[in-house]
Amino acid sequence: MLHDAPDHSSAAVRVDDCWNRIGTRGDNTCPRLADYFRCLNCPVFAQGAAQLLDRPLSDADLVARAESSASQAATREASAQTQSALAFRVAGEWLALPTRVLREIDDIRAIHSLPHQRSRAVLGVVNVRGALTVAVSLGELLNMDRAADTKQAARNGYARMLVAAHDGEPAAPPVALPVDEVEGVIRYADAELLPVPATLAHATASHARGVLAWRGASVGLIDPARLFDSIARSLR
Repeated sequence: MLHDAPDHSSAAVRVDDCWNRIGTRGDNTCPRLADYFRCLNCPVFAQGAAQLLDRPLSDADLVARAESSASQAATREASAQTQSALAFRVAGEWLALPTRVLREIDDIRAIHSLPHQRSRAVLGVVNVRGALTVAVSLGELLNMDRAADTKQAARNGYARMLVAAHDGEPAAPPVALPVDEVEGVIRYADAELLPVPATLAHATASHARGVLAWRGASVGLIDPARLFDSIARSLR
């Protein structure tokens, strides 16, 4: 005669948790403590732990595990669909560069001018970890109005130097970009990008992928390919 297999998923495993009653987590009256000193050294404790670990999962445990796995998968998927960019200020404009092109953020340091340099955007060279790196003014490159900087200067932000390199050209040397203030990292999805408004300076608009609304401000997301193309033309 055939018999139905027992439903282990609903069978409860009964373990005498003597360590919580008469052991070191209880009243310490267990006679085995004289031999083993601690419950962790006792074979009864080891046997009970093995039973608990080997017990079949209940329906509630299975549901909880499935929900946890689904939640983790959704988090990973959402993370994979988002990108990150560093928000910073130049003059009166808030801009952002994708973090993938940034190599480091450093304090402003001395920039040494280059003789016979025709482009106002090229400030000179700066020492970055022992290597001479071309410093470029984003304000000049994007034709920003320095007069618009008066209101923003009251924020007491600290000037910084961004070191960035074109991720599409591994052999391309990095450039140093002095900025007036660094605000933080923005995480965004492409769907959050807004069209570039007509009020944005023409040169900035031509280098922007779109605009992000962040902390009450409009941040122009710079397209690295367009930016580094303009920098390369300035160096010729």
